[in-house]
Amino acid sequence: MQEVYGDIWDYLGKAVIVITTSGSLTRDGRAVLGRGCARQAAERFPNLALQLGAMLQEQGNHVHNLGNGLVSFPVEESAWALPDLRLIARSALELKELADREGWETIVVPRPGCGGGGLSWHEVRSLLMSQFDDRFLVISSQS
Repeated sequence: MQEVYGDIWDYLGKAVIVITTSGSLTRDGRAVLGRGCARQAAERFPNLALQLGAMLQEQGNHVHNLGNGLVSFPVEESAWALPDLRLIARSALELKELADREGWETIVVPRPGCGGGGLSWHEVRSLLMSQFDDRFLVISSQS
């Protein structure tokens, strides 16, 4: 795992970009993409909330390949819950398995649960280190 600083969207089209998500849906079946990189992704890809919402309904709150070089990474069960370290650990394992199956060379991951979620990077880092190899770039906008 490599730690880098910068804008995650600079990697669009060059690497797989991970967006942190929850399992929440709106009444019309759209995924709640309310803050952080999830909100930014929804602004760039207008159909993303509907697409992820369908996947959440069919397959549950798991890592999903969303196409367009995007992957969901659940950090909380609902948009109103706090990030869950156990869910982050499961998502890291699922992401690594998906990356292995797909043969992805570079995967860019924000610090899951550490922005608006308020988790300590020190705690989350140790969970990710056990799963992520050098293909994974964990990005932060803070230097």
